[in-house]
Amino acid sequence: MKKSRHQKIVEIITEQDVETQEELADCLREAGFHVTQATVSRDIRELKLSKVPDGHGRQKYATAGKDIIADRDKGLVERRYIHVLREGFASMDRAQNLVVIKTVSGMAMAVAAALDAMEFDEVLGCIAGDDTIMVASRTEEEAGALIHKIQGMLDR
Repeated sequence: MKKSRHQKIVEIITEQDVETQEELADCLREAGFHVTQATVSRDIRELKLSKVPDGHGRQKYATAGKDIIADRDKGLVERRYIHVLREGFASMDRAQNLVVIKTVSGMAMAVAAALDAMEFDEVLGCIAGDDTIMVASRTEEEAGALIHKIQGMLDR
């Protein structure tokens, strides 16, 4: 059931611009899937969907893209994640072993998914809200190193 739902989600966001989890849930229900907001949120994380500009001043859900899957070029994938980070990033600060990243409204989940996908050794996990991400590291030193790495990506 989950596999077919995931396939349907990719089909939906490929064929139409979907801006919100609620819209995606409605589309899935219309397609005959019984879903809750929590299920859709989990699916978005598992599929590593991110929000990208739709060309009309709005955001829409998108997959990593066929060019990345066909290419399997790690450098290209990393550049895409860095692009998401740059587009959504507003500021960051550290509180002991936690890094708090502020994003553009609605972009925290996409930026957190990009951080997770980059598989930094310093990241134990991310929790994303609408415009804030809490990133947990094991130590204060690792949190500092993570900030340095992220800042380096932003400065490129």
